Amino acid sequence: MQNLKSILNLVSGILFGLFVAAVIWVVSRNPSGQAVTLRPAPTEKPIIVHITGAVPRPGVYALPKGARVQDVISAAGGFLAEAEKETINLARTLEDGERLDIPYMEGFSPVIPTAIPELVTSGSDEDLVNINTALAFELESLPGIGPALAQRIIEYRNANGPFLSTEDIINVPGIGPGTYERIKDLITVGE
Repeated sequence: MQNLKSILNLVSGILFGLFVAAVIWVVSRNPSGQAVTLRPAPTEKPIIVHITGAVPRPGVYALPKGARVQDVISAAGGFLAEAEKETINLARTLEDGERLDIPYMEGFSPVIPTAIPELVTSGSDEDLVNINTALAFELESLPGIGPALAQRIIEYRNANGPFLSTEDIINVPGIGPGTYERIKDLITVGE
């Protein structure tokens, strides 16, 4: 009987050894199949939209793909009071390279500055841009002043009151001595 027990123990040991060897062989062999290379998810290119017309900050905006008309209007500061809102489909999806014109109400005609070179040559106070009363598009007619800076000038003026001298415009964030030198002969604070 003891002989039988010894044989069973020996067979069990051999079977266990074969099982361990099989597991080691399966784990250590080279994987079959192709290697998988992980790449970062592609980022979508933004769409570029040009908005004009009855908005406070017309211009070119980069928006995520799938953006709607309401998104670019928000980016441009919303509608002006004179905007013809009823004709605009705010839910329409925008396309890359699109130009969107927000119409003015019927009978309203925006004042658009014309001969900017006359501002430089004339020199009279009537031709200068009054930084205490100018609208954004008038400020944008000055060299080096774009939509963002024009908006900052208006916000500064609204928060701090009128400019007392033309030099005070340097206090507006983004306007330094270089910009002031380019515009000082083109601006006034009025009387």
